[in-house]
Amino acid sequence: MRHYQRFSSAAILAATFSCMPGRLLAGPPFMTDDPDPVPLHHWEFYTFYSGGTTQTSNNLTGPAIELNNGVAPNLQLHLIIPDNVVSVNGISHQGLGDVEAGVKYRFVKETPSTPEVGIFPLLEIPTGDASRGLGNGRTWFKLPIWIQKSWRNWTADIGGGYAYNPAPGQKNYLYSGVLLQRTFSPRFTLGVEMFVQGAQTDAVPGSSTPVPGSRATYLWNVGGYYNFTPDFSLLFSAGHSLAGEGNSVFYLALYRTWGPGSP
Repeated sequence: MRHYQRFSSAAILAATFSCMPGRLLAGPPFMTDDPDPVPLHHWEFYTFYSGGTTQTSNNLTGPAIELNNGVAPNLQLHLIIPDNVVSVNGISHQGLGDVEAGVKYRFVKETPSTPEVGIFPLLEIPTGDASRGLGNGRTWFKLPIWIQKSWRNWTADIGGGYAYNPAPGQKNYLYSGVLLQRTFSPRFTLGVEMFVQGAQTDAVPGSSTPVPGSRATYLWNVGGYYNFTPDFSLLFSAGHSLAGEGNSVFYLALYRTWGPGSP
């Protein structure tokens, strides 16, 4: 949505996604994503702010941009360029964060009786200054699979994946999410999700001060989008942890889409 190392960077800041107005999809403003790529030769553009807090840290991503393009049938390219503000124990830094690039590929299309299925591997490029807490310090990867099924005005998404992070002090972890959304009108959609993520960082033995990201987190999140026009929307969400890290998160974005056949 991400980035503060993905619960600093896209799980807390929730910013890696894809959402077409007029269609009920996951991705922004949620952490649970969907398998549905951008249509062929279409573009999506987001400008967004997202953030999260723990007991000892405050993180803000924004202004940031996300760009998605349907380069082939069932295939989407993805890019996020963030500006980050990170505050840990009262010490703050601001600057370019880690750039995110990815490819979403749908290999099973939805039918009346079966869901659609896709993968969305993501590459986190260490463009942020790790010495100031603005980046991870090394390239790392996320390898998720997402499943979606729609019926009447409802859409459900479920999935998750594995994050591989070789940076010092960081950990590999599993994550998963489930999201349920309802369209109330052509302009307005709401959804609620549960998102679970393993510990991202090593704890400091014997320390009474918790290290941000050193515990698994269980989050709920509520949000949606309002379509001003079929191709221009406001996206929003906010949530808090039920157990674990003690996070509060938010996401706010303006979204624009265009391409062949767009309104």
